[in-house]
Amino acid sequence: MSQEQPRRPQDVFPEQEPIKYGDVFQVSGDLADKPIVPQDADMMQTAEASVFGQPQVGGPASVMQAAATINERAGLVGDVSNVAGDIGVAVSARDYPGTHVITESVAGQVVGQYYQGVEQTASTVGGAVIQTKITIGEALEATARTAGNKPVDQSDAAAIQAAEVRATGTHFITPGGVAADAQSAADFNAGLDRDEDKIKLSDVLSDATEKLPADKPVSMEDAEGVMTAEMRNNPNMTTNPIGVAASMAAAAKLNEGDPA
Repeated sequence: MSQEQPRRPQDVFPEQEPIKYGDVFQVSGDLADKPIVPQDADMMQTAEASVFGQPQVGGPASVMQAAATINERAGLVGDVSNVAGDIGVAVSARDYPGTHVITESVAGQVVGQYYQGVEQTASTVGGAVIQTKITIGEALEATARTAGNKPVDQSDAAAIQAAEVRATGTHFITPGGVAADAQSAADFNAGLDRDEDKIKLSDVLSDATEKLPADKPVSMEDAEGVMTAEMRNNPNMTTNPIGVAASMAAAAKLNEGDPA
């Protein structure tokens, strides 16, 4: 997962404010304004360890631990209540066709996603064994499930366009296709202020497989191309940890036999 590392409080917060959830994760509402404290990080580490056997390198628990340590050393978490203790953290697993998804959340909002523990399925046609792999269309539809409530922006549209180009093998955007819809949504959303009025990723990607004129299994090269497109069109030069690029990367790893 791509995640901007917390910087020193004096670099990010001139008035010595603590690092909050909204500074390191794509969350909204009250959670975004809550400081990250050591108790939160400890609970997430425990939850990750119970599922994975150990906290994940670069995962939400490690990001939270880094932020909490900075906040604590700066003396910015004295009387702050811990969100994890008050509302709860969760690490849940769910099976989709061909994919086992583990989701990490704080106060009901997703902060991390893993695709792992999946064995490729096989079917036979005319005596030949056909290995079933995750396609680009399926990876886009997975994004509708993991980040469906996110308003479509230019970085999403660019990533979806890159995915469609790689699925079709051409440099043409299909009129009425998933990339065209994503770009229209990003343009529409740019003129609105309230997120509740904006077109969401689920609106664009829930039927991505049907909108693609052609499809193919996701390769690592495909995932890297989509990640580059998403990052270049993000003002912070980062990717959404549960967005299009993340889904493509997870699918590529599974397709290449590396579910970690």
